[in-house]
Amino acid sequence: MFVSKNLNVNDKGHLTIGDVDTVSLAENYGTPLYVMDEDLIREHCRSFRKSIDKFYDGQGLVCYASKAFSCKEIYRVMQDEQMGIDVVSGGELYTALQTGFDSSKICFHGNNKTTEELQMALDYNVGRIVVDNIYELHQLDEMCGKQGKKANIMFRIKPGVDAHTHNFIRTGQIDSKFGFALETGEAFEAVKLALSCENLHLCGLHCHIGSQILDTQGFEAAAEVMMSFIEKIKLELGAEISDLNLGGGFGIQYTEKDDPLPYEKFMESVAKVINTFCKEHDIKRPFILIEPGRSIAGPAGITLYTIGGKKVIPDIRTYVSIDGGMCDNPRYILYQSEYDALVANKANQEKTETVTVAGKCCESGDLIGEGMLIQPCEVGDILAVCATGAYNYSMSSNYNRLQKPAVVFVKDGESRVVVKRETLEDLIRNDC
Repeated sequence: MFVSKNLNVNDKGHLTIGDVDTVSLAENYGTPLYVMDEDLIREHCRSFRKSIDKFYDGQGLVCYASKAFSCKEIYRVMQDEQMGIDVVSGGELYTALQTGFDSSKICFHGNNKTTEELQMALDYNVGRIVVDNIYELHQLDEMCGKQGKKANIMFRIKPGVDAHTHNFIRTGQIDSKFGFALETGEAFEAVKLALSCENLHLCGLHCHIGSQILDTQGFEAAAEVMMSFIEKIKLELGAEISDLNLGGGFGIQYTEKDDPLPYEKFMESVAKVINTFCKEHDIKRPFILIEPGRSIAGPAGITLYTIGGKKVIPDIRTYVSIDGGMCDNPRYILYQSEYDALVANKANQEKTETVTVAGKCCESGDLIGEGMLIQPCEVGDILAVCATGAYNYSMSSNYNRLQKPAVVFVKDGESRVVVKRETLEDLIRNDC
């Protein structure tokens, strides 16, 4: 019935998340409201960690991809679950550091890191800096030299693998703003240059082929390509790459049409490729890192809205307006991403009404979805949009000077605010 296993219906006919009544959450905290199930987040972390233990003998690290959902509380959970993290900005790094997160378990990504961001990474001894271009390599080497430091770096590599996803979220092919290309020899020349840098230690390679991937073929192909490159580096340059980061991109179920594999299946299939390659080519198996984000946070979250106007255009469509929209979930306007939705206070009723869910921004394209099947609704009902734990709060904005919603965690039948709702004063805080 539901796209996420943490959702249910109670004896009042209300939708629950983690056994907490969503209608009560909307009453207590207001809407729009992001709600995250902490128990499910922790369950996903443990599932990935167990797969590392099972298929790589524990020789690896699961790094939560911060861009999916970043706040202080999620980093506390990640630290508690013995996870690493991947950050892509000074802001994400600063937020994690404010919680006392172990900096040795941080991978710092980004295709255009500023000097200030690189300096922050050096100041806090970030475990691995993922270098994206030659300019950054030279800059980091120079900075380390002046400060008497030596940084562990990885190179982001474009393995040339098509992930079969939306063009905007495919990042492994040659025409991408990220990383070094293998086909042109760019990556190999970068490795040679890095090995000559006295202030840098090239510990590993990184690749990421895309997002919301629902099969294993792309991951298997990328693993084969990356292991072949590691072998080439050993044979031709005499250097052994100790770490291999295979990125993330594991798909989740947004609607009934999505059929993601259990995460263990991804790990098992990729491990088979890597273990077989190492055995057949006499290559030491690298320390394996992965970077799941959406697959940890996405299914654990929902967004609650209050339904306002309902506009029926005969023989065309029915618009249902909510008190949020593209400011708290821009993924439909960006990617035409589909979601499942339901009327939270009528969750025990049959879905019989097809609607377009419209946001309140002054934009015709401000929609959460079109042709969405929900229960019959009216003004004042609570609409729940499922699987919004990733790339919703993190991509939210103040367009039209709307305030960002609060984020509430539920655990063991209780709820707590982990990110406060913005106030009108927050909106003008930086105005002069």
